[in-house]
Amino acid sequence: MSREKTEYTVYMPKDLKESVIEYAKENFPNEIILLLKGRLEKESARVESFVIPPMARGGRTRAIFNMNLLPPDRSIIGSIHSHPSGVALPSKEDLLYGMGPIIMIIGLPSEIRAFDKNGRELKVRFT
Repeated sequence: MSREKTEYTVYMPKDLKESVIEYAKENFPNEIILLLKGRLEKESARVESFVIPPMARGGRTRAIFNMNLLPPDRSIIGSIHSHPSGVALPSKEDLLYGMGPIIMIIGLPSEIRAFDKNGRELKVRFT
């Protein structure tokens, strides 16, 4: 059984964008990871807040957390993490281990891009 893939436009408030970029800069040169909370609509993903996942740890080449400690939460629509190198493209690991249908990447100093689980780039609008 095949499922049609939805190509979302991701909407994020400008104040959340500024907050997550500042958080990534504070943790440089280590990566950060946050979970995206919000809602999925027919053709849009609306980010409403972030959550620091349990036992999150960032290193120079990856950020990890313990998924087994997450409570069930249908409002988690994806994740956002930083690439201190500045390259805001997903790695194979990002696509394999990304949580939810939306994977957002911060390319420092200030670029944010979004991708689906297949690595296709999604439109991002800051509101």
